[in-house]
Amino acid sequence: MFELVEPEKIILEEIGNKSLRQIDIAQTYGLILRQDTEVDWGKINKAIIGRWSWAGLKKIKTLAWSGKCYL
Repeated sequence: MFELVEPEKIILEEIGNKSLRQIDIAQTYGLILRQDTEVDWGKINKAIIGRWSWAGLKKIKTLAWSGKCYL
């Protein structure tokens, strides 16, 4: 298994990249969930809500937690 270096920075940059979709963000979100690294989830979630809304955050979390973002 591998771990992302600076995962918070990576996902925030991805969220700001308009060419990436929710499923792309869910994949990174899922990787971060599974590694033993502290990140500011409030900051990440706020950035997701800012781009997609509460419903978008819920979808990303559901995909990330279930692993369906990798199918």
